[in-house]
Amino acid sequence: MPLATDEIDFVRNLVAERSGNVLSPSQGYLVEAKLKTLAQCTGMSSPEQLVAELRRGSAPQLKDRVTEAMTINETSFFRDIHPFDALREVIVPGLIERRQAMRQISIWCAACSSGQEPYSLAILLKEHFPKLADWSVRIVATDISEEMLNRSREGIYTQFEVNRGLPARLLVKYFDRLGATWQVQQSVRKMIDFRKLNLTSPWPQWPQFDIVSIRNVLIYFDQPSKQTIFDRIRQHLRQDGYLILGGSETLLGLNVPYRREPIDKSVCYRPQ
Repeated sequence: MPLATDEIDFVRNLVAERSGNVLSPSQGYLVEAKLKTLAQCTGMSSPEQLVAELRRGSAPQLKDRVTEAMTINETSFFRDIHPFDALREVIVPGLIERRQAMRQISIWCAACSSGQEPYSLAILLKEHFPKLADWSVRIVATDISEEMLNRSREGIYTQFEVNRGLPARLLVKYFDRLGATWQVQQSVRKMIDFRKLNLTSPWPQWPQFDIVSIRNVLIYFDQPSKQTIFDRIRQHLRQDGYLILGGSETLLGLNVPYRREPIDKSVCYRPQ
C-alpha cells in the first residue's frame, strides 16, 4: 500500500533539513521507491516501518542512510563537454602560467557521485598537460554518500557507463579491462582524494583551491542553502580561481561575491 502523504512529507522535510536537498511533493514516487529499497537492505518489512523508525528518532544512522539514498546520482564522463574545453584551452593553461613559482594546482570536485567527473578532470590533466607530472596536483572529490564514494575509489564502471562521454581512445589508454567492466588505472586513481562531505554541514579546514567544480547539484537546494554554500566556497577559492557550475545553474537571485566570466561556449565565475 502506498505511503501516506504525511509520511512522504516527513521524509522530504528530514532530507531537506539534513542535506539541503529539496524534494518536491511531485517526487513522492521517488521517495517511496528509495525507501522500499532501503527497507529491504535494512531488514525492515516495509517503507512504513522504516518511516516509523525515523519518527522514533532512535536511529541517527538510519537518518543518514535515508538522506544519502535520496540524492540524485546522475553523472557521466566529460558531462556537458564545454566546461572541459574551457579547462583545457583557457583555465588550466592560465593557472600553469601563474603557478610557476608554486608548482602546484588544487581542485575540488563537489558532489562527485560515482566519480566520473573527478576522473574526467584527472584524465584531462594527464592527457593535455604532461608538464604537470612533476607538479603537486591535488584533486579532492567529495560526496554525501559513502556508497558512491566506495564506488568512486574502486573506479570500476560498466560498459554502458564508459560509453557515456568517454572517447574510445581514452578508455583504452587510461582504463584496464576487468571482464565485463573497466577499471580506472592506478596512476589516475591515486590523483584523487575521495572524502565524505555534506555540503550543509561543517567543512574541514582545507587550504584554498584553484578550481571548485560543483555542477548539477545545487539545482536541488533552496535559495538560503545555496547562498550559504557559495559564501563558504568563496572562503576556499583563491582570488584568481574559478568556480564552475552546471549548464543550467546560475547565481541569479543570490548576493554572492563572484563575477560571471564567459569562456567560449562555457561560463565560469571568478571571485570579486
